[in-house]
Amino acid sequence: MHARPADPPRIASLVPSVTELLFDLGLGPWIVARTGFCIHPRPAVAAVPKVGGTKDVKLDALRALAPTHVIVNVDENEWPTVQALRSFVPEVIVTHPCAPEDNLALYEQMVQAFGHLPGVRARAGTLSMRLRDALVAVDRAGPWAERRVLYVIWREPWMTVARDTYISRLLAMVNWQTWPAVTGGPQGAARYPVFDWDEARGAGVDTVLLSSEPYRFGGGHRDEVAQRLPGARVLLVDGEMLSWYGSRAVAGLAYLKALAQTGEPGSNNAVSPRGPWGAGPCLQ
Repeated sequence: MHARPADPPRIASLVPSVTELLFDLGLGPWIVARTGFCIHPRPAVAAVPKVGGTKDVKLDALRALAPTHVIVNVDENEWPTVQALRSFVPEVIVTHPCAPEDNLALYEQMVQAFGHLPGVRARAGTLSMRLRDALVAVDRAGPWAERRVLYVIWREPWMTVARDTYISRLLAMVNWQTWPAVTGGPQGAARYPVFDWDEARGAGVDTVLLSSEPYRFGGGHRDEVAQRLPGARVLLVDGEMLSWYGSRAVAGLAYLKALAQTGEPGSNNAVSPRGPWGAGPCLQ
């Protein structure tokens, strides 16, 4: 057993969207480490040391920074990394939002850990109100016409999302049902399955969303996909808006609503049983 982390905390975030959330909660002065994929908010993150990527954390570098808290995510980080962290970090905070409304629990998770620091609890409360308003706005803008959507995150192999992922459940808020109609379970590769274009054609997919991350799709890929799936609408979309949770979820809901209403990407400005991670597979 580790002793209770001392104050002030030394926070390391290995989750890009949570790093952004921490800064928005006013926790910047206590963040001592991040991954190379933690790029928001610019330029504030530039002053925070990098400790590798989300999948290849440099444990020795992180250990040298003596964090009292490390924040990880079931989808973003590897289970062996979390096991190693628990050998030298007093508090490993596991996150796993699987739907937009789960961000409310995520904000509360941060309050439970850091709510004693100045302004954190008030900022989290404001963010929760904004998220609730954004959820209501999407709901009231309906009813939404159903679409069968293929959300593409990777190329060669071509990969998409299962229906129990955050992305799929976000899209379902505007009645965009992702294909294939499979669930991936609490963790692992099945949450982001490889797919076949012949099967997609036979499944009646009418809309393809090419994400800007983790693979950066561009205009050439859009043309390629249009040839692979004739008759389908193919859009390049902002992956941060549709896959990042935390504080970005508020803008993400507005982005999704505009996308569903106009048919075109808009401006970027716009507990279950415990598993091996020590957190429920998805917050319901």
